[in-house]
Amino acid sequence: MLNDKTILITGGTGSLGKEIVKSIFSEHENVKKVIIYSRDEQKQYEMAKEWPVSKYPKIRFFIGDVRDRDRLIRAFEGVDIVIHAAAMKHVDIAEYNPDECIKTNIGGAENVIHAALNKNVRTVVALSTDKACAPINLYGATKLTSDKLFVAANNIKGDKQINFSVVRYGNVLGSNGSVVPYFNNIKDSGVFPITHIDMTRFNISLKEGVGMIFYAIENSLGGEIFIPKIPSYKITDVAKAIDSTCEIQVVGIRPGEKLHEEMISASDSFNTFELKDHYVILPAKPNFSIDLFLQKFKAKRVVEGFSYNSLDNSQWETVESLKDKISKLNLR
Repeated sequence: MLNDKTILITGGTGSLGKEIVKSIFSEHENVKKVIIYSRDEQKQYEMAKEWPVSKYPKIRFFIGDVRDRDRLIRAFEGVDIVIHAAAMKHVDIAEYNPDECIKTNIGGAENVIHAALNKNVRTVVALSTDKACAPINLYGATKLTSDKLFVAANNIKGDKQINFSVVRYGNVLGSNGSVVPYFNNIKDSGVFPITHIDMTRFNISLKEGVGMIFYAIENSLGGEIFIPKIPSYKITDVAKAIDSTCEIQVVGIRPGEKLHEEMISASDSFNTFELKDHYVILPAKPNFSIDLFLQKFKAKRVVEGFSYNSLDNSQWETVESLKDKISKLNLR
């Protein structure tokens, strides 16, 4: 799949980008080149110490912002596969800085699409979020717009041999800025601030997220939104898994925050198909035969009105399962 391919990861210095690099160098030794594209020179400096070019001669570091179309075009020279992970992702920061969020999450998506078409990239996989489904905050709205842009990009590619697809999933356990490292850092205070006692979220590991991305790279026909089947957790169970002796202090739901997250809405159900380990939302008018899709992937339509949300999920993490998974994270 990745043999003799050049891969570029936007936002590549983040938790997911590092896990992708780890997976590539451990499982795809015949890759041609891996390019880390991001705007933070300090993070690149730190990552380069972890993945030195002297030991990993196939890695490259490229300073740039997805807001800069010309820089993306330069970076995409000779690239076969783009994984678009760059985004402003903090809900409260996006609410307070809406222009900046729009420039990065929507303008950046447009620039990635333009650069990929300009440089004849073969595969583009954009990362999304559960907050893009029926969004109530600006971050979710920008990511939904981004999803729509990448799906629609398949309609403007002409005769270019390129596929654009999206991978959407929930909270990544232990990722930078997420609840697990936050609770771990403040547990000595004896208090965990929780926005709502009944709050639930989807849960996925970094490794599982990377696996879904590679699945999309290998199997996308163009325009799909891939959604893995993953468990939910109660936010109170996360607190108990980290330190059951800490007091839970309810502080109220933050602006733009949902009580429960959703990855497939009832309105999406008309174009949603179920496979063994994941769901796929197809475009309303795909550029391929749905019958061929059903046959190739042994997929079946979901029932009308089906929704996939963190409250009604059939899979749940327990306090013990969370303890086990958290213990395997490299938390300080």
